[in-house]
Amino acid sequence: MEKKEMEAKISDYLDGTLSKSEVAAFERQLSADEHFRKEVEEFKILFEAIKTEETVTPSKRLAMNFERMLQEEKNNQVKVISLPSKPSKGIAQVFRVAASIAILVGSFLMGRYFESRETQETMALVQGEQLELKQTTMISLMENQSASKRIQGVQFIDEFPEPDEAIVEALAERMLTDDNTNVRLTAVEALSRFTQSEQVKAFFIQALQTEKDPSIQVTLIKILVDMQEKKAIAPMRELLKKEDTQPFIKEEINSLLPKII
Repeated sequence: MEKKEMEAKISDYLDGTLSKSEVAAFERQLSADEHFRKEVEEFKILFEAIKTEETVTPSKRLAMNFERMLQEEKNNQVKVISLPSKPSKGIAQVFRVAASIAILVGSFLMGRYFESRETQETMALVQGEQLELKQTTMISLMENQSASKRIQGVQFIDEFPEPDEAIVEALAERMLTDDNTNVRLTAVEALSRFTQSEQVKAFFIQALQTEKDPSIQVTLIKILVDMQEKKAIAPMRELLKKEDTQPFIKEEINSLLPKII
């Protein structure tokens, strides 16, 4: 299921708009898929935050005062026969009422502004807590004894368009030290999304110097060539000198190295 489709399905489930058969299928997936359950829990947090936001309406007292002043304005209006040289008492009264109404309306609008601001701050806090929860979950999975769980943790990078230093370092540790080839390769692919980072570039060069698996070596070489990273030239030449470097890796280096020299 695509991410957008999954989010729409979760939203419909929480809104109670799914059919009985769709609810049954949804709950089966909920029972079987731990990652999916976490997504649903995160959506519930947002839904609860949205539901607690109350629509701001004028109080009964404000409405009654408003109606009373409007009635006073009508009662104090006088029929003007000729234009007096000075403002009449009726006009002055109208101005006073208008000023009072303006103050009340201004107070009401200010109240709405501060309520809206408080709601935005609450939503920002919820989103921050969600992000922190996701980061904790990701790092915890990457430290799991199961290789499949570590891969799942690495793939959690989809939730972080702009990962912080802690996440980048955790991914680099998987790439450099994990004893499972698939985990290391998945970490390489995850970090390849952030090639503008000098920190990521340094980690890739370090990995090229230490990695022994040919499939990961060739992946690193292609990434560094695409990045036009000149600091990768020396490690590539070292691989050409080593007797244990696979022939097809040497061929790959010889074909790609001229592109960054």
